[in-house]
Amino acid sequence: MIDAIAETMDLYGATHSSGQLYGIMFFEDRPMTLDEMKIRMNMSKSNMSYAVRSLVESQMVKKLEEKQERKELYAAEVDFFLAFQNFFTLKLQREINVMTEAINKALPDLTELILDEHITDQERNLALQDLYKLRHGLTYYEWLQQFVDALKRGEYFNGHSSP
Repeated sequence: MIDAIAETMDLYGATHSSGQLYGIMFFEDRPMTLDEMKIRMNMSKSNMSYAVRSLVESQMVKKLEEKQERKELYAAEVDFFLAFQNFFTLKLQREINVMTEAINKALPDLTELILDEHITDQERNLALQDLYKLRHGLTYYEWLQQFVDALKRGEYFNGHSSP
């Protein structure tokens, strides 16, 4: 099972070793310290830190408030519905923010170019095509935002164990 989890974690943008770490943590019945993970995974401290940080950022693993002998404790998110919700809302929201900002920044310049009386008809037609593509992109990102908002509210889980 751990290897299967590791193989599928590439969907989540995780390395194979991060996927293995998540799989090990998933089946632990208790939180783990970095030292315990390092021993179980036989990884260097720097690689282990990177793997844990990427899993925490994607909300596949949580850093717990309590400590064990002054060492940080981490636990895997074991609710697949919640893990899916957390991961995809974070990633999709980032895409929406980056792309809509870029499109909104490009639209005024493109509009100004289209209205410029000194450009050729061919240049204007190309700019109009680009304007159409960007507006279509905005329509997509508006739809995607609605999808993300519904996912955050848990609307796609139909009574399953999460949100």
